[in-house]
Amino acid sequence: MMLTVSGWARAGTIDEVKVLFSKFVTAQNAHDLKAVGEILLDSPQFLWITRDPQSGRPSPFWGHDAALKRFEQYYQGTWKLEPKPDEIKITELSPGVKQLVAPTLISIAPAGQAAQPSLFLLSHIYVKTDAGWRLASIFPILVP
Repeated sequence: MMLTVSGWARAGTIDEVKVLFSKFVTAQNAHDLKAVGEILLDSPQFLWITRDPQSGRPSPFWGHDAALKRFEQYYQGTWKLEPKPDEIKITELSPGVKQLVAPTLISIAPAGQAAQPSLFLLSHIYVKTDAGWRLASIFPILVP
């Protein structure tokens, strides 16, 4: 067993979440909406904080469909994630709920513009469902 900040977590469960995160990154970098959609929790309670395309300010995007629509907009330009795998931390928040924090370089730019990578701490919440682990929320935190 592995000791985490909030209690005991089985190594197998941690590995399952790491594998799902890896699949998420692969799907993101391939701009594969279908694969991303299968990873996200299919619920109106799914939450992603990201920039609103109109205001440019961080805003909540609630729900599976709203998130996929926003990803589709990002995929029109440059959208690339480069996590630092050796620095990923996973904590059990409660049985069936895990938080993953991954330092990640994210390159974002509209079509035709050069993207400069920025370092973010990606905070993901994963929940265990009848269909397996699903990503329930995404909170990117820009590292100044």
